[in-house]
Amino acid sequence: MPGEGRARALPGAEPTAGAGTGSPADAAGAGAGAGARSSSSDAGPPGRGRGPVVAALMLGMALAALDGTIVSTAVPQIVGDLGGFTVFSWLFSGYLLAVTVSLPVYGKLSDTFGRKPVLITGIVVFLVGSLLCAGAWNMASLIAFRVVQGLGGGALQGTVQTIAADLYPLKERPKIQAKLSTVWASAAVAGPAIGGLLAAYADWRWIFLINLPVGAVALWLVARHLVEPQRTKPVLRPRIDWAGALAVFAAGTLLLTALVQGGIAWPWLSAPSLALLGGSAVLIAVTVLIERRAAEPIIPGWVWRRRTIAAVNLALGALGLLMVAPTVFLPTYAQSVLGLGPIAAGFVLSVMTLSWPVSAALSNHVYNRIGFRRTAIIGIALAALILAAFPLLPYPGEPWQPALIMLLLGGALGLFQLPLIVGVQSTVGWSERGTTTASVLFCRQVGQSMGAALFGAVANTVLASRLGGTGDLDSVSHALADPASLTAESADHLRRAVDAAVDHVYVGAAAAAVVALLVLVFVAPRRFPVIADRPED
Repeated sequence: MPGEGRARALPGAEPTAGAGTGSPADAAGAGAGAGARSSSSDAGPPGRGRGPVVAALMLGMALAALDGTIVSTAVPQIVGDLGGFTVFSWLFSGYLLAVTVSLPVYGKLSDTFGRKPVLITGIVVFLVGSLLCAGAWNMASLIAFRVVQGLGGGALQGTVQTIAADLYPLKERPKIQAKLSTVWASAAVAGPAIGGLLAAYADWRWIFLINLPVGAVALWLVARHLVEPQRTKPVLRPRIDWAGALAVFAAGTLLLTALVQGGIAWPWLSAPSLALLGGSAVLIAVTVLIERRAAEPIIPGWVWRRRTIAAVNLALGALGLLMVAPTVFLPTYAQSVLGLGPIAAGFVLSVMTLSWPVSAALSNHVYNRIGFRRTAIIGIALAALILAAFPLLPYPGEPWQPALIMLLLGGALGLFQLPLIVGVQSTVGWSERGTTTASVLFCRQVGQSMGAALFGAVANTVLASRLGGTGDLDSVSHALADPASLTAESADHLRRAVDAAVDHVYVGAAAAAVVALLVLVFVAPRRFPVIADRPED
């Protein structure tokens, strides 16, 4: 195990098989590039006694991972009890907004005050939000309490990933990342089943109450077992950029609301969309001005000045965008075109979550030989080819065909995402890792919101052209859910229209993968500037 010795920067270096003496650890002090500092005070938590902390991280990640999948299956019961059918989508949009806009804030706070208080705060806020959701009396109150949950979820997602990087040296980091990926994969498979069972045989409120014992165990493990390093130069009076935090919240909320609701709650060229987009542009400019003048900005300028971090942010933003194709549109394709039921349609998607963590766990054997950038380039190039192959599937085809596409896609994206996350976390020290990790996750979330808006518009445009200028994906899917009300010819016409719409979405996703590839080729440095610790004597 690496010791807690003084950090030494290795400019331009990446891990290579057999290089050096002992495992390089990036739980070290100095950030790479301009403005970096090197001191033993930045060393990460010691590696001893990691088991209980890892268990806490996995439980905390399970809370966030299960949230969306377990709630989605209970929507009919929730709407039947509370009403509010026209606004129920905000159960998910409100949570997503809160998670996304809070990520940069929690990242900076974890670098300033430490990971432990931020993670504990996040778990407590999430559990309070869960308890409030269970006691909601109407849809408006449930949406408000979901926002509270999201504020806790933002701390969980960002801080868990940061602590994972703190705990493990570079060569061992795929182990914890594979475990966290397995949590997400298990949640994708188990979440709908658990949600359906609770909604059918108990009450939908148990979907939120079940978080309480899981979160309580995670909270106890973190409070008891997570020990952070003592800083040689503790910050006596940390400055919190409250103006910057408020500006980030406001700008992010307006932008994401415009992206999530545009084309759904109101047309894209309507007054609400234009007002939200214009207001978000103004607030983004205000945020930049505030952050330039702040002593300790929430989103520091070095996040975008350092080529490695900027390139990873852009590449994972493109990942968030392309992931909309399988996660949002594939289930509709499986049900409307292939005629599968919801459970079988979910299985077609879930095979991707089986190959992804396996590929991610094995990716270290690749990037230890050829480097982070080249491994990610291979992964995203394969993903672009796989996504581009989807429109070549026969109509209507067999379920195993898109399932095979998803299995291959998961393997390719495991090679792409994990090396970038591990690599970028390894280029900064402990005091900058929270901000860096949060910026990566923030860009991925924004990319996902942009992808939902962009590809939703693409799908509806294709449908409108195929159906004579009328119709959208939701209405067509609902019509196909009741085939008895349609003639065979009409049903086939609608299915072909949905098939064409989803094909165009996958072409767009392939284009997003190409964008990520170009970013890695032309923006990312050839070698990531890794920081390493000296091994123990």
